[in-house]
Amino acid sequence: MAAAEGCSNACQAVKLAAVAALGDADSVAKEVALELHYGARQAEGQVSLARDLARRLPSTFEAMKRGAVDPYRASKVADQTSVLTDEQAREVDARVAGKIATRDATSVRRLVNRTVARVDPEGHARRCEERRRSRNVQLCHEDEGMATLYAYLPAEIAATIYTRVDRVARRLRSNGEERTLDELRADVFSDLCLGVVRPVEPPRAEVFVYLDFLTWTGLRNEPAELAGHGPIPAQLARQIAANATIRRVITDPMTGTPINVGRHRYRPPTATKELVQVRDRECRVPGCHRPVQACDLDHVEPWAQGGGTDSTNLCGLCRRDHRLKDEPGWRHRMTETGVLEITTPAGRTYRSEPEPLTTAA
Repeated sequence: MAAAEGCSNACQAVKLAAVAALGDADSVAKEVALELHYGARQAEGQVSLARDLARRLPSTFEAMKRGAVDPYRASKVADQTSVLTDEQAREVDARVAGKIATRDATSVRRLVNRTVARVDPEGHARRCEERRRSRNVQLCHEDEGMATLYAYLPAEIAATIYTRVDRVARRLRSNGEERTLDELRADVFSDLCLGVVRPVEPPRAEVFVYLDFLTWTGLRNEPAELAGHGPIPAQLARQIAANATIRRVITDPMTGTPINVGRHRYRPPTATKELVQVRDRECRVPGCHRPVQACDLDHVEPWAQGGGTDSTNLCGLCRRDHRLKDEPGWRHRMTETGVLEITTPAGRTYRSEPEPLTTAA
């Protein structure tokens, strides 16, 4: 499979190189559409990607030519660097080179976003402020008596609202409610907006913002990261980290990791549970991005077989991947540094390493 995918990627790179060689004329997209039987929008997208790869993203283009990166992941690099100058885009491209081949498209987008924030911190802060000024709420009427309510909000506010709604809904669900979790979330959201009081004490919403110690103290201004969203400017991070509804995580400015703690019982104590959740952030199986708060904390080496209940033997797995782990032929092993090694029934081993919570400059 991997060999066939590599050949396909390399062939796609040859095609994009040919498109880039057609020049800058406005008619190039039309010529591509006619030659390849593309629609206008698809042809325009191919021309834009080809030009970006050839002129602004040489390292990503070389990875495509080697077969290591497919056009979709390459497009994520191009999309996220579109706000940069050519020089800045090439710097981002050089920094992420060698890191995108083993990541899925979502992880590539996040990696490039973080790198863009570091290469162009002032521009990133300006763009964030402009986006915050465009916040809005919209109502769209649908069929059969339904409607969609859109809210375009600052990420930390939206995350806090959703987390609170989700936690109340899950608590109601555990009390024997017959409504689905989606129905409960919708009803809880409606009740909170309308001021309806429910007989369930609303749990504290936990939203994490990660920033290194030097940034937290104002000694430097490295971009921080809002869990589930991505990079945010240092000044904004310090501002929202003081909010009572936001959990701040201060990390080592060199390693980007929090301090470990350990316990020796089956159920993880609160400190260990929070540490694993802070470290993992989402399901640890590559390609799965389910938030860790909705995952099981699983013993990599089973408790019954001597596995400890500490951060070196616990990881977040979504329910599907948790069940898959127990299927015949699947083996999981975790190193002391938190790297999860997954061996499949075919004998292939894949590594899942949590991203540093913050990255040193």
